[in-house]
Amino acid sequence: MAERPDPDIRSLAALKAATMACRECPIGEFATQSVIGEGHLKARLMLVGEQPGDQEDLQGHPFIGPAGKLLARALEEAGIPREQTFVSNAVKHFKFELRGKRRIHKSPTQREIAACHHWLEDEIALVRPAALVALGATAARSLLGRAVPVTANRGQWLPRPDGLEVLVTLHPSALLRVDPESRVAAFEAFVVDLRQAQRVFRR
Repeated sequence: MAERPDPDIRSLAALKAATMACRECPIGEFATQSVIGEGHLKARLMLVGEQPGDQEDLQGHPFIGPAGKLLARALEEAGIPREQTFVSNAVKHFKFELRGKRRIHKSPTQREIAACHHWLEDEIALVRPAALVALGATAARSLLGRAVPVTANRGQWLPRPDGLEVLVTLHPSALLRVDPESRVAAFEAFVVDLRQAQRVFRR
């Protein structure tokens, strides 16, 4: 499943430069820039989402939009220090479709996810986390190499061939689409999922 890390990618700066130039799938041609992960470089916990959003694409940082703010609040409630984590995405460029002047998120295809997979593995090799969190189906597919029904597997740890465990949960953007009357319960369930990852800081 996992490609061997590229020996030429020895820093996040090198990864940024390589992904900026990447045209292995069509997304990179239309995005403003690549968006790689950020956080503690030797973090115990690495969280992986789907792809950058509009604001992430413009500013070059992951999880800074509404979903990112929700994730930060959930991590705090779960007792996981955000500054001791590393956050990234399975796909490094923003895929969108234009509606007037607005850029609307469009989910990457399986081929696009696969094309970007080796960059994610390079990132994992740089960070060397003790465990991973898959935020949503795209991240779970990329990290585990197969389709993972998130609803059926959320809150569970699933193993990768390299021995790393992956905690599966929803992408925080899914919580933004929940009916207002169900939003508090959905957020609390998300926090319960994330709370399981506390154990990596106690080892």
